[in-house]
This record gives sequence, structure tokens and C-alpha cells, in this order.
Amino acid sequence: MRVWSLDPALLDRAGLVACWRETLLAQAVLAGKTKGYTNHPQLDRFKADPDPLVAVGMYLQGIQSEAVRRTYKFDQSRIIHAEAPTPRITVTTGQLKFELAHLRAKLEKRAPEMVMGLDAAESSIIWSDPAQVRRLTHPLFKVVEGGIEAWERP
Repeated sequence: MRVWSLDPALLDRAGLVACWRETLLAQAVLAGKTKGYTNHPQLDRFKADPDPLVAVGMYLQGIQSEAVRRTYKFDQSRIIHAEAPTPRITVTTGQLKFELAHLRAKLEKRAPEMVMGLDAAESSIIWSDPAQVRRLTHPLFKVVEGGIEAWERP
């Protein structure tokens, strides 16, 4: 399961579709509708939220909005709590750097034409300025200084 902290606009087609599908699975887990994946480490940040289903719904809404921008047909009715995402879960700069490297490796294989755009987005960021780093993140997340998140499995 890969639930990216990055802005969905940075994902290629395969990445966006997979993120949608895997986050729908995460939503089902958080809603108690499945027996598998209940202890998946990427769910920890949603579980830590006061209302995990609202948080994952906001995350899905961010993915769905990017899908609409690309004219993809992601069924919004599958989101249990569809609300516009607002920053409510923290993500560290170290986690974002880790995910950027992970995404770059995937794009080099699947969509090399997107690597230059990813590099340009990253090189325009001053990592010590959270407002700038924010441009790389999914709208649900607020950026804080730090290393790779404890739930990540590098």
C-alpha cells in the first residue's frame, strides 16, 4: 500500500490510479469493512487523527480532484466522507524527500517524460521554508521539519 504524502499532480497515471485504489482499501480498513491490512503502517497517520474516516475521505477527495483535472472518471460516491482537504495531518520534510526519491525511481521506469517535471518542482523548493515545501504535498498535510516518518518502511 502506498498512500503518498506528495501532491497527486506529481503522480503519473498508474501512480494516481493505484493511489486511489489503495486509499479506498485504507478507507475500508478504517471503516472496519475488511479483515486484512488492519495493521498496515501507512494507516497509522490516519488512525492518529481524531476522525480517521474524515481524514482518509479528505485524502481521497484530493486524489479525486486531480483525477477530475485530468478528465479521469473516479467515482466520488465511493468516498465515505467527501470533504475538501485542508491541512490537518503533519508530514515531515524527510518523509517528503524519501517519497520524492521513491517516486522518481518509479517514474524513471513507467513515465520517464515526467521525471523532468518532478525535478523542476523539487529544485524550485527551499526546504527550510515550509510554505514552499507545502507546494509538493497533498492538501491534507502540513509540513514540519524532521526525518522519515516512523511508520515508513524504507
